[in-house]
Amino acid sequence: MNINRVVLTGNLTKDPDVRNNPGTGLSICKLRLAVNTRRKNNSTGDWEDKANFFNVTVFGRQAESCGNFLHKGRPVAIDGRLEWSEFEVEGQKRQSVDIIAENVQFLGGRDDAGNGNGNGYSSGVRAADSDIPADTSDFEAAPVAAGASEDDIPF
Repeated sequence: MNINRVVLTGNLTKDPDVRNNPGTGLSICKLRLAVNTRRKNNSTGDWEDKANFFNVTVFGRQAESCGNFLHKGRPVAIDGRLEWSEFEVEGQKRQSVDIIAENVQFLGGRDDAGNGNGNGYSSGVRAADSDIPADTSDFEAAPVAAGASEDDIPF
C-alpha cells in the first residue's frame, strides 16, 4: 500500500483565487502557502529560517469558504495529498508538484494576518526529543525591514 499525505501549517502569500468550472459548476480555489523551516547554519552555529512556498488547490464548498474567509497573511493548516503534473510552456517541458487539499483549517481569528500567538498549535514533540529548538517564533509573522514595500513581504 502506498501513502500520499501532506500536512502543512503556514501563511497565505496572496488572496485566494476562486473560480467556477462552467462544465461541472464545481468551485476551484488556488492558494499559495509560505511555510518556514528552521535549519542550523553549520558555519555560524545559528538557527535560520528558510521559507518554502507551495501551490494548493481546494475543490467544492470548501473552496468557496476559502475564497470568502481567507486573505493574504492568514495562517492555515492544510491536510491533503501531492499531485505531480507535466506540461509544456513555449516548447519546453515543465514539471510541477502541487498539493490537493482535502481539509483546510483556518487558524487564528477572522482578522488575523499571522499575529504569531501560535494558535494553540503543538507539534507533539518535546524539545528534548528533537535537535530543532522548540521556538514558537516559527508561527509568528516575519518582521518587515524598514523601507520594505508590501510586494517585498512573502505573505
